[in-house]
Amino acid sequence: MLRRRRPLLRAAVVGGGAYMAGKSHARHQAEQDSYEAEQNSRLDDLEGQQQSGQQQQYSQPAPPAAPAPPAAPAPPSMTDQLSQLATLHQQGALTDSEFAAAKAKLFGT
Repeated sequence: MLRRRRPLLRAAVVGGGAYMAGKSHARHQAEQDSYEAEQNSRLDDLEGQQQSGQQQQYSQPAPPAAPAPPAAPAPPSMTDQLSQLATLHQQGALTDSEFAAAKAKLFGT
């Protein structure tokens, strides 16, 4: 009798393990299906919002664009400033020390 019980016990253990594995797989598959359904629902909601937003854009005329403010003139380049300082120095409007100080200030040293 002892020999007969072992194959039955082994079959019960193998069958029970297979049952638990199948049950776990089914639960995992159900969770994954639920997650995918939730994601699809969110995507559908977003697509609906985008479509309604696009319809509102097309149904309402766009307000006229305001004219762009005039661009501020570009600051003079460093070479322009340096040549202006040199011109003032040559004309005598700047002394040697004033010219050197203005040049140092321009170069940032």
